[in-house]
Amino acid sequence: MALFRKKEKDRARAGEGRASNMPISSIISSEMRVAGDISFKGKARIDGTVKGDIRGEYLVISESGAIQGNLQLDTLVCHGRVEGDIRAEMITAHSTASINGCLTATNLTVEAGATLEGEIKAARRQETPAPVPTPSGGKKGGAEKKPAATAAAPPKPKTAA
Repeated sequence: MALFRKKEKDRARAGEGRASNMPISSIISSEMRVAGDISFKGKARIDGTVKGDIRGEYLVISESGAIQGNLQLDTLVCHGRVEGDIRAEMITAHSTASINGCLTATNLTVEAGATLEGEIKAARRQETPAPVPTPSGGKKGGAEKKPAATAAAPPKPKTAA
């Protein structure tokens, strides 16, 4: 099993290297305050304040950046503050990061000094198949009830004529 984990880590590092070399296409400066949801492609950086949910690929939150809302990203590099739930393939919380909410990530890196408050969940890679349905079919009460098996009726006793 350890061999597979090493390959996954190597693949994650290779992907992180490519993404971190991409140019930042969108910046919310430290003087900006945004109220509303944001959706983007590529790489973005937030130096200001956002109140709303964010969906995108690669997000960098600088030390002056603050987000109040839920995040759904491929990669998050956090130096600032987040109040809300985060779902990402890869999360890196640097020493200046302060995150308050539920983190769900396939890969999580936390530097010494970072503040995390909330719940942390490990996510599976998206390539994994969907979970197998339970025998109960989602009904309460345990196992699914099967129809009773029908056996052939016993032969009738012969009567004298």
